[in-house]
Amino acid sequence: MSVIENIECTVIGAGVVGLAIARALALQGREVIILESESSIGTGTSSRNSEVIHAGIYYETGSLKAELCVKGKSVLYEYCKTRGVPFKRCGKMIVATHDGQIDRLKTLQQKAVDNNVTDLIWQDQQTTLEMEPALNATASLFSPSTGLIDSHALMLSYQGEAEANGTVIAYNTPVLSGEIIGSGILLHAGGKTPMTIKSTSVFNCGGLNAQRIAASLKGFPSEHVPETHYAKGNYFSLNDKNPFTHLIYPIPEEAGLGVHLTLDLGGQARFGPDVEWIDKVNYNVDPARGKKFYGAIRDYWPGLRDNTLLPGYSGIRPKLKGKGNAPMDFIFSGPSSHGVQGLVNLFGIESPGLTSSLLIADEAIKCL
Repeated sequence: MSVIENIECTVIGAGVVGLAIARALALQGREVIILESESSIGTGTSSRNSEVIHAGIYYETGSLKAELCVKGKSVLYEYCKTRGVPFKRCGKMIVATHDGQIDRLKTLQQKAVDNNVTDLIWQDQQTTLEMEPALNATASLFSPSTGLIDSHALMLSYQGEAEANGTVIAYNTPVLSGEIIGSGILLHAGGKTPMTIKSTSVFNCGGLNAQRIAASLKGFPSEHVPETHYAKGNYFSLNDKNPFTHLIYPIPEEAGLGVHLTLDLGGQARFGPDVEWIDKVNYNVDPARGKKFYGAIRDYWPGLRDNTLLPGYSGIRPKLKGKGNAPMDFIFSGPSSHGVQGLVNLFGIESPGLTSSLLIADEAIKCL
């Protein structure tokens, strides 16, 4: 087993957050190596989502999710413009399908105001149906700053800037364990060429494996490793003509935003994600789950035809609390909280992690 010593910064995980952190560190002139367990970048949560640039409407006021999303969307749009990353500011409609949901829609509107989302527009039934005639809706909230992004192109851009400034990525190199030592952190990595890396600073961006990685570090206090829960989200694609030009979201549900209609940059419609609590990582999409999708979608699109939904893909949200619990905020666990110098653990980085990725990087580096 080879030993690599005196690495300044090691980033665990080449998802969108890990790449954003590596890029930010490299632009500061720091030496960076990324350890990625898979054979390419962004194979986990980063590439298995709705690819939506969120506005910051839903998150608890004062939370990191709210703050980093609202600020991060503007930063991300500007980044995409200047780097040529494909995106589309298509807008989103959150719809009340009957009068009984109006109060909940108003509550969302107020939360958006509290979160400094300043561009949300209340629309009555007439205006809503003028924009999207196929909808069943009594009112809606229109978010013009919600958009779509090519997440893989974004990650390639982060990777390119990181590598252009000296970052090295070691693929097929899973972190198996490690040790906290006085002069740094040792990481024992597997793969075809196992290695041990001694690093001054480590950023644990392991996503679904972040807690396992933190718990495997000898000398790290176990009370600073939160619980791990997996909320799987399944997507189904529409094998029919799509009548919508905006993203369509129902009233949010427990652990998710409901089965919403999103688009890809080519205009193809897909639906999801639902919420399926699982014990182990599994990306298979059960076609039988599509039966529940029809009822949920027809609440806001009664024109959905039978047998037009096809199993698509799935993603897994790294939740910090299980079913029935309120969503938790992002956790940036640095030396000031756990006492280990040079180590920053990022836990529970789910939505809006993609939208907030540039600011998450800044926040994580501040934790050192």
